[in-house]
Amino acid sequence: MTSFTLHGIPVSRGIAIGRAHILAPAALDVQHYLIADDQVEAEVARLKCAITSVHAELQNIWNELPADAPSELGAFIDVHALILSDPMISEMPLDIIRSRYYNAEWALVTQIEELSAQFEEIEDTYLRERKSDIQQVGERVLKALTGSASLLPKGDGAEGGASMIVVARDISPADMLQFRHSAFSGFITDLGGQNSHTAIVARSLDIPATVGVSNASTLIDQGDWLIIDGDAGVVVVAPNSVVLDQYREKQARQVRERKKLGRLKKMPSVTLDGTPITLLANIEFPDDCGHAMDAGAHGVGLFRSEFLFMGRTGHAHQLPSEDEQFESYKKAVVAMKGRPVTIRTLDIGADKPMDFSEQTALNPALGLRAIRFCLSEPQMFLTQLRAILRASAFGPIKLLVPMLAHAFEIDQTLLMIEQAKAQLREQKIKFDADLPVGAMIEIPAAALSLPMFIKRLDFLSLGTNDLIQYALAIDRVDHEVAHLYNPLHPAVLYLISTTIAMAAKAGVPISVCGEMAGDIQMTRLLLGMGLREFSMHPSQLLAVKNEVLNSDLNALAPLMRKIVRSFEQEEIIAAVERLRVV
Repeated sequence: MTSFTLHGIPVSRGIAIGRAHILAPAALDVQHYLIADDQVEAEVARLKCAITSVHAELQNIWNELPADAPSELGAFIDVHALILSDPMISEMPLDIIRSRYYNAEWALVTQIEELSAQFEEIEDTYLRERKSDIQQVGERVLKALTGSASLLPKGDGAEGGASMIVVARDISPADMLQFRHSAFSGFITDLGGQNSHTAIVARSLDIPATVGVSNASTLIDQGDWLIIDGDAGVVVVAPNSVVLDQYREKQARQVRERKKLGRLKKMPSVTLDGTPITLLANIEFPDDCGHAMDAGAHGVGLFRSEFLFMGRTGHAHQLPSEDEQFESYKKAVVAMKGRPVTIRTLDIGADKPMDFSEQTALNPALGLRAIRFCLSEPQMFLTQLRAILRASAFGPIKLLVPMLAHAFEIDQTLLMIEQAKAQLREQKIKFDADLPVGAMIEIPAAALSLPMFIKRLDFLSLGTNDLIQYALAIDRVDHEVAHLYNPLHPAVLYLISTTIAMAAKAGVPISVCGEMAGDIQMTRLLLGMGLREFSMHPSQLLAVKNEVLNSDLNALAPLMRKIVRSFEQEEIIAAVERLRVV
């Protein structure tokens, strides 16, 4: 067979070599037919039975989670159970059967496709990729309806003792549990992105993976030899012996390097010139704190609270209660054992619907989202603020507010925090009265008017993902313009460097919590700009620490001055490369 290469999105680093095991989706060949009037209730009952059986299946999987399973798996199974319980999944397909006389499979696929189309319009990459969770839940119900399965073979692996590389259109987190009983070394999916649940689980399992490899499941044949280069997002199909040997050597070298990184966990994070650097973790779920602690994180720099609000309809009685939120925040604080936890208030709104049926805005990235949405829903916001304040009685919490751009937004937010405190005092509930409040700097207007933030707030956090997107006026999830997303654009570097410098001059702590913080190509650049706090996915922390330990800030300073003065892209790239070898 002729060797060829496929390209996708790198989501979990490392090299995997093995034989292809193709998983075919149940939805590929769903029967579409109309039923008679007297068959309607029988078809409704058949779909209800399938949904009930999937509920039981998810519960069994959750109950049987092994002690060493990544914490994300349990949380994602909970998300799938919530989606399955939502009326948009559990009731709407039944209405389609009754009104359109579709068979159960057709009704379910019709509803899943409609919901998927709505999620496709969401701007935020993390929430946009929750579309895959809806599809995975639908896939599981279809399998229950048709009696099909996608179990991986158990035992010692594929032919000749080779590890398996799973190739699929998409893979659900629950299905990934099967891999623990197989000789599974990596996976490739047609769908997915950097923030899909599959990608998050791959990172926490430390499994090489490439997602978004268009048509991989049709171009690759069962049993093909494959190489996954998780660092580059490259898949080599049917490699020759020379390429195989090269990648086996690269794989062995990476294993040796990872062992070395493991020894850094307990070492202080200090540069060669003796400057201490704080390394924090970004988390989505309270259970992620275990990975943060294992990686030696100094705390949590970004706890996204959105997951509590997802998989629900938008009616007030179905929003997470104050107690439910409090328990989640408290769980994270207790798990971090005295290390600070920075909780970002709800970053949701027109472009991030809590309700699957919500209409999206005409221009969602610029619409009623994040703090704008929260200030327009004061009771919901107060509920979250009270829950966060209550959790602060159990350990250090910092409260982070997203998408602030105006002084009046800061002032309104601070007033609402004081109102939440007053309500708790009336109820005689304990909280940290001095809880620090900070702002995400992710809108260019915020970076360019920093004094009004410094005057009012205790700390700042640079959200580089959105800052770059807004500064360059590009949608980073739009494939037609995604190539224009450039963290090394001179305007972006100016915004980041001046924000860090102004905060440092004012003595206000500032961190970076966007993708740049976890990219080792950017570590010395940010150190040279004066950054002393980085927040990233726990799996990236030791590699960044290694860069910190080998950096001399005195040597970086002259090169940094050249970079921030340059407006030529080639000069900037060359100078950043030189930073890596200083």
